[in-house]
Amino acid sequence: MQRALSIAQQAGEAGEVPVGAVIVCRDEAGLERELAMGDNTRERLSDPCGHAEVNALRAAAAARGHWRLDGCTLYVTLEPCAMCAGAMVLARVDRVVFAAADPKGGFCGTLGDLSAWPGLNHRFAVTSGVCRDEASAQLKSFFANLRRARRASPP
Repeated sequence: MQRALSIAQQAGEAGEVPVGAVIVCRDEAGLERELAMGDNTRERLSDPCGHAEVNALRAAAAARGHWRLDGCTLYVTLEPCAMCAGAMVLARVDRVVFAAADPKGGFCGTLGDLSAWPGLNHRFAVTSGVCRDEASAQLKSFFANLRRARRASPP
């Protein structure tokens, strides 16, 4: 999660909402290694799907040479939204670990839970609250600075 927090910090410095994601997979020997990472790119790329999780899933699939990410855990600093949770179902990740809950969009337990939706063909484990305070502080600081900057330069 520390790596994801570092990626989130860099995203925030680049003007993106500070969310970072890291995908870790077990190799043939059973050892975990980082496969891919992602940050938010919605602003930079004008991409509504440019969430950290989706970018990490794309990078992991490319690194693996296959879309199936079984045996992988995705660490992310903010609870995944419905789009990202759905992408994790489709990618067949084993587990998601997130830091801060998202009361406005979280779909791994807060507003809904696609990780265990009965009608879907895959389910994944969820662990929440890992480094919650640090991730929450990053987000609060980012949005406070954004509001200050907007007040300082009216349209």
